[in-house]
Formats: sequence, structure tokens, C-alpha cells
Amino acid sequence: MKIAIAQINCTVGDIAGNTAKIINAVNYAKQSGAELIITPELALSGYPPADLLLRKNFNMACEKALAKLSQEITNITLVVGHPCFLHGKLYNTASIICNGRIINRYHKRILCQPPFFNEDYYFDAGSEPCCFELGGIKFGINICSDFWLADPPAYLIHSDIDVLLVLSASPYYIDKQVTRYQNTYQFVQQTGKTVIHANLVGGQDEFVFDGASFVMNSQGKVTHQFDEFAETTELIELQNVQQVKGQIMTPRSSTASIYQALCLAVKDYVNKNGFPSVLLGLSGGVDSALTLAIAVDALGAEKVKTVMLPSQYTADISLHDAQQMASLLNIKHYQSSIKPIFEQLLETLATDFQIQTDDSSNNTMPENLQARIRGVLIMAISNQTGALVLTTGNKSEMAVGYCTLYGDMAGGFAVLKDVSKSMVYQLCEYRNQQEQVIPKRIIQRAPSAELRPDQTDQDSLPPYEILDAIIEAYVEQNCSTDEIIDKGYNEADVKQTIRLIHLNEYKRRQAPLGPRITRRDFGTAWHYPVTSRYKP
Repeated sequence: MKIAIAQINCTVGDIAGNTAKIINAVNYAKQSGAELIITPELALSGYPPADLLLRKNFNMACEKALAKLSQEITNITLVVGHPCFLHGKLYNTASIICNGRIINRYHKRILCQPPFFNEDYYFDAGSEPCCFELGGIKFGINICSDFWLADPPAYLIHSDIDVLLVLSASPYYIDKQVTRYQNTYQFVQQTGKTVIHANLVGGQDEFVFDGASFVMNSQGKVTHQFDEFAETTELIELQNVQQVKGQIMTPRSSTASIYQALCLAVKDYVNKNGFPSVLLGLSGGVDSALTLAIAVDALGAEKVKTVMLPSQYTADISLHDAQQMASLLNIKHYQSSIKPIFEQLLETLATDFQIQTDDSSNNTMPENLQARIRGVLIMAISNQTGALVLTTGNKSEMAVGYCTLYGDMAGGFAVLKDVSKSMVYQLCEYRNQQEQVIPKRIIQRAPSAELRPDQTDQDSLPPYEILDAIIEAYVEQNCSTDEIIDKGYNEADVKQTIRLIHLNEYKRRQAPLGPRITRRDFGTAWHYPVTSRYKP
């Protein structure tokens, strides 16, 4: 038996477009001789539909599309994910469609919980397993967390099947596929059953779904592995209930996967939301350089523009390096000094408001003013052209507030929001291994905001390799202050970093969304109060 896996890129709310994708995949599968095709979780509606599920007309539109889809399914069996309103309850459902009708339904039993998803707010939980037989093979169905989080374990519910089909919308984070393999291997060891995973691919707001669908046979061997971050429909073959070994894509390195995830996040956010182009401030620093490389790789040079807005503190080498990178990538690059505007505003503040305007190290107002001038100009260009502004700040800066509200934080999509400064350098090196597009001096220079004379980031922050390790331990691993100090980090650095993380929650609440690539980002997975007297 040939089985097709439709690893498709669905858009939340694009019911007609998603239906068309499913039909195209079905037609390809039939032409290729497949008897069965499976789609990802909630493929019809896109995932996660969130509060759209609270609207009756949205659920009715999904049901109408499902009925239309069912009529077009002939000479093949389709397993499709969709919302299902039935007997006054709303379910996350997989329907089995054959010859124009729905022959069975499975309702997701284990609903995803916060912090990433809150499915039990929208859906009712199913209670019954679902099996169907095709070509002498008995298939069971799970939907995503049914397989990963089931209690009792999924193998107790599906002990009488031959093959388990898992429809997933499992988002990416670093080395997520390793976890999927481990969990599936454990299931196979306990059951001796073949497992077929069909995972969603594509960017959806903060989430990146990596696809990477795969098959593991009853001996615990991966027999088919789809590519990451790519939309595709491919066939696998079963003989005597065992998967015949097929194509296994060579796994990327973690750094390569992160880079591709960021590219897909940018591409889908821009295209799915209908932006004609993107715009970003190019500073001659490493963060904006990486953001530019990702934008060009995701969208093409013709859809990317950069603006260099130097002040009197901007080094000549920053101007040169920014121009060189723009030339290497063949993008439209603008340059305009903010010095006259800056000086005029300082004069106004001093004369009309009697505000101190010197650029001493303990006066951050002139630094923030420069960032906000740049933000105003970039947003004005965005308003006039319709280009989406990509912000360039990284996770390390966002953690400790080394960023300016309404300045460098102004924009629509924060590409590096979940990327530490240390990872920024790794990604730059990775991109240059493919093709030298980031001037080496940008990577080699000491990082600086260039907002006052002879400034470097380490004037006010620990070295990034130390800062990032502390942030990772506290944010991603939930380590306490004492636990981090016990790892060998300086007590003052640890306490300063944790104090800054909580002090700057108000800034992060006002930051644009950005793609999640770690186990715990500052968007979907971090829920700390702005107002709190708790001191860790």
C-alpha cells in the first residue's frame, strides 16, 4: 500500500486556500497510486485558530468546506484535520473520508495546555479511540499531544492496530526533532507498531512549524524523513504492515535549522499578511546584518530596503560596512544623517524645558533620543510605502532592556527576538559559510550601540557569553539565583541580570512579535507580571 503524507503550509483562517492545498495534495497522491493520504492537525482551518473558534460563522465555514471537500474525495481515503462542532460541543477532529462521505471521526483526547497553546479553552476533549481498516491494515489515529502527552499511554489505547497515524501541528524549537524521535522510539519499543507522523509546516505569528514528518517502523528505525521547513507531499510504501525504506533527508545542523526557521518565519509573516516589502535600519552592527541576510534569503533582494541613519557618534567603518553589505546583497540602501534633527531637539529640550542634554554616561536621554529619531523616520517611510519594518534587537538585549521603546523597538516583526547574542554570531558565521555576505569586520568588532563616544555594550553589561548563559539558565531552565551562582557565575552578574530581566518586562510587553526558536521565548511562553514586588 502507498500512503501519501501532505506536509502542507496552511494559513489560519484561509479556509478556501487550505482546502485547495488539500485537494491538490489528494490529486497528486491519486496520480501517484496512493490509497491513503493524511494531512496535519487542523489543516482545514490552519493552526492555531485561537479566538476564531469562538465565532459561530467561522466554525460553520469550516463545516461547509469539509462537506465540499468530502464530495471531491473519490478513489482514495483522506484523513483530514479540522474543527468540528457536534452536539453542542467543539472538537479538534480528524475525519476519515472515502468515496464522498465521512466514514469515521476521531476527536482529540489530550488537549494542548499553556504556555504555548490553550486548547481546552476552545475545544472539548474527545473520549473514544478511532480505528479504520484499509487494504487489510488496521490504522489508529492520534492528534499531536494525544501521542506526546497521553495518560494512559497511547499504546494502551491502540494495542490492536497495525499502524498509528499521528496528525500534528508541532512547533519548532532547537533540536525538537530529537525529542520527537525519542518519544516515538519509546512508543514503538512498547508496542511494536509502525508510526507515521504528518506535521504542519510554515510560519504563523510567533510559531514556526518545521514539518520534518517521518515514519518509524516497528523495529524503531526511521524509514522515511521529510525535509524541514519545506512544503511537500510524498509517498511511503507499506509491505506486510512494514514501511519500505524510502528517502531520508540529511539532517541539518542546529544552526542551519535555526537559520531556516527564521527565514520561513519572515517569509510567511510578510506574505501571509500581504506586505509588499520590508524595511530595516542597517547600523553596521552584527544584529542588523544578520536580520538583513535573513530577510533577503526569505524574500529576495527586490523586496528588501535598508536605511542607515548615522549620528555624530557613528563610526566611519559602520557606514562603510553597511554600504558594503547592501552592495553584496544588491539591495536598495538609503543613508541620511540624523545629526541636524538630534541637535535641534537637544537645543529645544535645553532651552524650552531646561533639561540636561549632555552625553555623559549617566544620562541616557540623548542616547534614547537618537534611537527614537531613527524610529520616527523609519516608521514614516513604512507608513508611506507599506513596507513592514523588521526590528533587529536580539533576545539578550530584550532580556535586560538594552533597547529603546519607540526607537529601535519600533516595527512590526522582531526577527531575532528569541535569538541570543551568542547565537547571532553563530548564525552570521553559518551564513557566511554559504556565501560571504556579511563583512568580516562586522562580526569581529566589539558590539556597540554607538550612541555616545567610545561606547561598547560591555560598558554596562557582562560579556555576552556570560550574560547569555545566565539568561538561558534563568529563563529557559527556571534555575534560581543560587543555582546559577553554583554553576560558577559571578554573584553580582547573576543578580544584576535577573534584576534587569524583571525590571524590563514592561518593555517586552510593548515589543513586536517575533518567531520562537527556543524552549522558552519572551512571547508565547513567558508570563510574568509587570507590577510585582517579588524579588528572586
